[in-house]
Amino acid sequence: MSELVWPELYFIRHGETNWNAEGRYQGSRDIPLNDRGRGQAALNGELLKTLLKRTNRSAVDFDWYVSPLSRTRETMDNVRAKVGEPLPNVTIDRRLIEISFGIYEGHLHTELAADAMAIAGEREASFWHFRPPEGESYDDVAKRVLDFGSALTGPAIIVSHGGSLKASANTPHGTIFEIVLPIDAGGT
Repeated sequence: MSELVWPELYFIRHGETNWNAEGRYQGSRDIPLNDRGRGQAALNGELLKTLLKRTNRSAVDFDWYVSPLSRTRETMDNVRAKVGEPLPNVTIDRRLIEISFGIYEGHLHTELAADAMAIAGEREASFWHFRPPEGESYDDVAKRVLDFGSALTGPAIIVSHGGSLKASANTPHGTIFEIVLPIDAGGT
């Protein structure tokens, strides 16, 4: 199998949700942005506009993709409002959806750390293949995100999730992204 060569990407993680703020696993649950998350998305739109201007690029030079979850779609809407130039259509792609934490979704990180699932920062390399009951492993997510990447035909702006970025950036394919992350946003 040939190695995937990623085109130029701007990857934007969705803004904060109440579950992020509470330290809950949200995974593939459709949790909306909170007010802070909307502000983060708007700031990322301003930053993206600045980055595009700095590189003499236009928003129409890129294909735009988003995960189907409402927190990413709302982030995309806020980003696009700040970019403020003619914009191409956005493609919703299910392969960009966040990792599913299965039965652990909705639980606090601290509730599960001791006996069920290690929290970020305390995970060993073997966690890459850990699949929660009714959920996915990071390896599963990497396969679908790499499938998405192999279908890209040019530069792209993507609004998705931290787990999707982690899964694609930690594969043996040596992916490199220009990353725009929400300010002070945490968790998946």
